Amino acid sequence: MMELTPPRDHGGGLDAAISRYGGTRTDWIDLSTGINPVPYPVGDVPADAWTALPDAGAMTALVAAACKFWRVPEGASVLAAPGASALIARLPHLAQAGTVSIPGPTYNEHEAAFRAAGWQIGATDTAQVIVHPNNPDGKIWTEAELAGRDLTVIDESFCDVTPGHTLIRRAAEPNTVILKSFGKFWGLAGLRLGFAIARPETLQKLSDMLGPWPVSGPALTVGTQALNDKTWADTTRNRLNKDAARLDQLMTQAGAKLIGGTPLFRLYKTNDAAVWQTHLAQHQIWSRIFPYSKTWLRLGLPNPTHWPRVETAVGTAGGAMAQPSVTRRP
Repeated sequence: MMELTPPRDHGGGLDAAISRYGGTRTDWIDLSTGINPVPYPVGDVPADAWTALPDAGAMTALVAAACKFWRVPEGASVLAAPGASALIARLPHLAQAGTVSIPGPTYNEHEAAFRAAGWQIGATDTAQVIVHPNNPDGKIWTEAELAGRDLTVIDESFCDVTPGHTLIRRAAEPNTVILKSFGKFWGLAGLRLGFAIARPETLQKLSDMLGPWPVSGPALTVGTQALNDKTWADTTRNRLNKDAARLDQLMTQAGAKLIGGTPLFRLYKTNDAAVWQTHLAQHQIWSRIFPYSKTWLRLGLPNPTHWPRVETAVGTAGGAMAQPSVTRRP
């Protein structure tokens, strides 16, 4: 039997952590992703959202809510998809394969998608992908750093926590796509909902690739409700900023140095990231380290009920961080 290619390095992977360190999923605190730990309250989803094929009216309502929430400029529109990843896989097919610039380190699915579509990665005037804010260091890009290309992709999956930095106005320009991820800010990654914002002719090409009924009935219902709830969004941003500052204080007191991030995840420089991950895992707290750095540790924010456990684990790091590890996990 032909085996599938192993998944690329991402946050998550809690099952592997459980297999190595023990416990059950309910025992663990997963800080390895940048997903809001206090998700949008879904409430009751109408029964026909589960049983009927999604109709055009529900999609129209979702798109209208998205246009209002993100202040989509005149000349651009919105395409909803089953997660931003579904769009990332199709974006390279919007232009003839050439060379694409993807400044990194960054979210690795972009490079994988372009390589799979026959593109080369390098400095170029053909195509550009930026993640804004960048994952994992939180870099904010400026319009001056963008240039006209055959294809420009601006991945704003984490920009809803800092809406003042959005480059949404670029969505009305030819050959430009803004990506939005619903799962991060609203904390509903399992709903699988993402958006492309671009000129209609660009969105039509993506829509043809996605096929009919790309978004489930429940996702249409929940997404529309959430995007229309400005009060929840404003309150959530305030909480995330406060919690990010709380985590920074905790980690810096333990000897780590803040080097980047967003209000949904924080990136710290440590003396040895693998040692930090092991120490936290022994407290059944999962973190994110990176194959390209021995010192970078990324932490998402804990649910409010989990702060005492996180504070205890970080506060007891002490001597465990004094010496680098001898062996490292692959």
